[in-house]
Amino acid sequence: MPTALIADDEPLLLDELASQLAMLWPELDIIARAKNGAEALAALNREQPDFAFLDIRMPGLTGLEVAKSTASRTRIVFVTAYDAYALAAFDASAVDYVLKPVETSRLAACIARLQRANGPQPDWQQALSTVNARPASLEWLTVGLADTTRLVAVGEVIYFEAKDKYTEVVTTHERHLMRTPLKVLLAQLPAGRFSQIHRSVIVSLPAVDRIEKDLLGRQRLYLRGREEVFTISRSFAGQFKQM
Repeated sequence: MPTALIADDEPLLLDELASQLAMLWPELDIIARAKNGAEALAALNREQPDFAFLDIRMPGLTGLEVAKSTASRTRIVFVTAYDAYALAAFDASAVDYVLKPVETSRLAACIARLQRANGPQPDWQQALSTVNARPASLEWLTVGLADTTRLVAVGEVIYFEAKDKYTEVVTTHERHLMRTPLKVLLAQLPAGRFSQIHRSVIVSLPAVDRIEKDLLGRQRLYLRGREEVFTISRSFAGQFKQM
């Protein structure tokens, strides 16, 4: 009986993947689950499963780092929302990658590939070099809305705001929550499209209507068609001097 490990830092997505695999490949025995890179690496080396379905962006170690570090000969499949990273792994002869949200037909095709004869072992060092040389900006965000986990296109976001332990993602008609801190998020956003204006706020520049100074000389940022008005912190004010 073939065995597998599945790893994802989003519990709902982990459960969904397990359910889909059980439906499409009943013979597959999922012998381990991991919610971060360190757990995934330990389970791979301990259990030596035939296959591993790894998220790329996980706390601690990325999926690519896990694949590079394991001593196991496990065949790796990336299940990820980040197509640029998945393509880097594919270039390095990874067995397969599946983009989130996972479509049943795409996962079925992946399983068919895994069930065929063994392919070449991937060169994870090359994959990491490719990723490091070509940083990828986010195109999709994994967010929570009530009891549902879904994807939101980065291009739809008007602003991000830090809220306690979460980051609020605001689009034209919805508000979502995600766990990525603003500092980490800013480095992953498309260059030139977003700007941090406060330690707790990142705005989409195309959504900015105007910037005005109040009586105290503070810069106030107004968004197109919205009521929110943000005060730009002094440490971030210099980037708007020409506006």
